[in-house]
Amino acid sequence: MQKVPFGKLGFDVSRLGMGCMRLPTMQQDGKTVIDREAAISMIRRGIDKGINYVDTAYGYHNGESEIVAGLALKDGYREKVTLTSKLPVWLVNEEKDMNRLLDEQLKKLDVPYLDFYILHALNKGSFEKMQAFNYKKFFKEALSDGRIRHTGFSFHDGAEAFLNILGDWDQWGMAQIQFNYLDDDKQATEAGLIAAGKAGVPIVIMEPLRGGALANPPADVKALMDGHDVKKSAVEWAFSYIADYAEVATILSGMSNQQQLDDNIAVFENLTVGGLTEKDKAFIKELKKAYLARIPVGCTGCRYCVPCPNDVRIPDIFHAYNENTMLGQEWKYSWNYGNIVKEGHDASKCIGCGACEGACPQSLPIIDLLSRIDTEYKNK
Repeated sequence: MQKVPFGKLGFDVSRLGMGCMRLPTMQQDGKTVIDREAAISMIRRGIDKGINYVDTAYGYHNGESEIVAGLALKDGYREKVTLTSKLPVWLVNEEKDMNRLLDEQLKKLDVPYLDFYILHALNKGSFEKMQAFNYKKFFKEALSDGRIRHTGFSFHDGAEAFLNILGDWDQWGMAQIQFNYLDDDKQATEAGLIAAGKAGVPIVIMEPLRGGALANPPADVKALMDGHDVKKSAVEWAFSYIADYAEVATILSGMSNQQQLDDNIAVFENLTVGGLTEKDKAFIKELKKAYLARIPVGCTGCRYCVPCPNDVRIPDIFHAYNENTMLGQEWKYSWNYGNIVKEGHDASKCIGCGACEGACPQSLPIIDLLSRIDTEYKNK
């Protein structure tokens, strides 16, 4: 397992990190819970094979992930890894909540300290809340008393918000962002990743496979890969794109079974910073174009069509439909759109008034599109 320096913090990390959000599960008393025996075995096998970065969070697996990660790190395994968990900022309603939550998480993990404690899933609004609750004071106290060794944040918003957070404090030890070849112009973006590197803030990557979607490409995208003269699996193309960036310290993979673990370890044996040729980079751009060409509705998300008089969530419906078609994954469409249906804002609520079509800069036939989406969803 290749290891790289974690910025200037004085230690090395494996390029492949163990994400504990998608651990093996089982049914117990009618509930989905972590298969603890399988999860502990998998985490320890990963560490034995050279993974030395473990990432968990308060809410993963309905609060069970931290407990299982802590159990896996018994018997001398804690000393072999960099351990990260996250402050659930949505549960912080007053300043003292930050200390309470950290202490609760240390107890669940059964460890005296965390290598990284990071603000979880920040966006513009949640970061402003953390500023109001004086997150810097909390971090300084936790650093001083030894409960944490480094700070950071994970992020889900736009590039401007990312740069504002990045520049708000000079003691960030890392930034965790969603990044893959399909989304390199979204959220923090490639420019944000590079800006973090220039600021001396190492990057930890989440969702490198887009929740597994890039590991199982639709037939036309797979045909491109199969016909290319450089033979790599879909997983290899996705991971190699990210590993090429020197700003990236470690890439988290939410592995759900031992086979995925072993496959990923094998892929990472051959990944290096700067390992992609110009031809490789050009081909990855082709893959991205092939995915984007599958998008059926030319909605830009400008939101001029809302509010709808009948409260139809038009841009969200189109986004769910486009995602499903682009990735060739019916379950994703059904899950995202299914939530809109449950909340009563789906395409079936359209009354055909036409207000949206008059406001759409793209002149989309919104009424017909909504009718088609509603019919397809009901048929599926």
